[in-house]
Amino acid sequence: MLSRLAIGFALLSFLALPYALELSFSDIAASSGLRLPNTYGGRTHKEYILETTGNGAAIFDYDGDGFNDIFIANGATLEGQPRATHPQLYRNNGTGHFTEVSEQAGLTHEGWGQGVCIGDYDNDGHPDLLVTYYGHNVLYRNLGNGKFADVTKAAGLPVDGTRWGTGCTFVDYDRDGKLDFFVSNYVDLDVSKTPRPGEQPTCFWKGAPVMCGPQGLPLAHNALYHNNGDGTFTDVSEKAGILKPGGRYGLGVVAADLANDGWPDIYVACDMTPSLLYHNRHDGTFEERGVEAGVAYNFNGALQAGMGVAVADFDGDGLLDIAKTNFSGDLLSLYKNEDGKFFTDIAQQSGLGVHQLLGWGIAFLDVDEDGWKDLIVANGHVYPEVERVDTGEKYAQPTLVYRNLGNGRFADITAQAGPAFQQSRPARGLAVGDLDGDGRPEIVIVNMNQTPSLLKNTGPHQNFISIRLVGTRSNRSAIGARVTIEAGGRRQIDEVLGGSSFYSQNDLALFFGLGKAETVDRIEVRWPSGAVEKWEHIAANRKITLTEGDGHLRP
Repeated sequence: MLSRLAIGFALLSFLALPYALELSFSDIAASSGLRLPNTYGGRTHKEYILETTGNGAAIFDYDGDGFNDIFIANGATLEGQPRATHPQLYRNNGTGHFTEVSEQAGLTHEGWGQGVCIGDYDNDGHPDLLVTYYGHNVLYRNLGNGKFADVTKAAGLPVDGTRWGTGCTFVDYDRDGKLDFFVSNYVDLDVSKTPRPGEQPTCFWKGAPVMCGPQGLPLAHNALYHNNGDGTFTDVSEKAGILKPGGRYGLGVVAADLANDGWPDIYVACDMTPSLLYHNRHDGTFEERGVEAGVAYNFNGALQAGMGVAVADFDGDGLLDIAKTNFSGDLLSLYKNEDGKFFTDIAQQSGLGVHQLLGWGIAFLDVDEDGWKDLIVANGHVYPEVERVDTGEKYAQPTLVYRNLGNGRFADITAQAGPAFQQSRPARGLAVGDLDGDGRPEIVIVNMNQTPSLLKNTGPHQNFISIRLVGTRSNRSAIGARVTIEAGGRRQIDEVLGGSSFYSQNDLALFFGLGKAETVDRIEVRWPSGAVEKWEHIAANRKITLTEGDGHLRP
């Protein structure tokens, strides 16, 4: 029997947990105008691995009207119609309703689109767009008049040959004030030389013949492009140490200051190969130390099929941690950052083993606004064939909500999160950001060969602050900036990221839940340039913009 002392401690621990706010998410995609279906490979059968990965989404204000818009990469099919499609760009009409304008905006490149990341690479005040493809990646320069120009060739980027670009992130890795970018690559794929379902031992799953790969297919190599400052980029992958670890099956990627030294590192979630942590050596080069840091494998040292990746300080210790989605039958990975050098996978003890679905998009988002980052995980099987065989699995799977309890553990609250989370989806990319102008983020999910989902919390709220940064000496997008806030007796940190989740881009504005606090006592920004600025006594429930060196707080 428990002693009275033990019961007392348990009660105190329970009372110390943050208040559980009721959630009620609804899927408002159709009523908001997000009605175009995604195109990506066969609907009921996937002949090749190319048909399985799907697409990402981005939330950003492309036309500078103050309202965030939605970009969704699109794909193609190997057989039937349509063979290839261009991306989808939904313009926000300012009322939370969207109109698809991709052709008017010049986003007309067709093919096997994959991931997307956003960053103002030329520092002209207009966010630019990088879209990865099977084939060659496409860089769209924002012209500032509602239109984009394909500047891939003019920027010195490859337009010949075939690469399978997957996740991407803008990152000022050398802190020169100009955004560079990193692209992970999946498989060095030649469809004409790839076996068909059931033709080799690696082309079966639970006894059913399925598409082959990635095991048995040629490994790919990641790429880092340096911004030359004149509109062009140089591939510095070999010089910077990106190629040294050898080939991988790379998917999701994120760049963030994981070492807590003021310089951005790069983490790549890899499928059936060790995941990669490129540590920034501050001299234009990186050292890969995923194994040494404890983020290449799971807690048992086993290989995983990593998909998407998110970073946040989930436990409030001032260090950015890593969450990673994995294949069906495996846990999520939750790598707790111990000291900037070493991580511990605490997925089991943190409560993230409740479900073992096939995860893709993932984001840390304070859904109940209590000051602790929760987890949203989009799931969907890779094989539509599971619907026709007795595997115990489904192609469409639930999107999950894990509530951060504030004590190093998470609770699965999916069943209590409203009707949008009771719906199963063949999900892939996921992005979060404020789409109706109220400062609070919505959730966009890309669904394989279906219309997208747009999830809004219509339940009660607590207090919050939304912070958008503008760099001057630093890159204009302020990617890599670290924000620390103090409110309600707690300190929170977050960082502006140029791409994460699975193939996706979250809103560049940072969202902090404040619980019952009505004032932010202090905001500190550590800019990528190294400058540090502070603001004090800011009222809650506001969207604010902070410009480097300006000193003022603006709406």
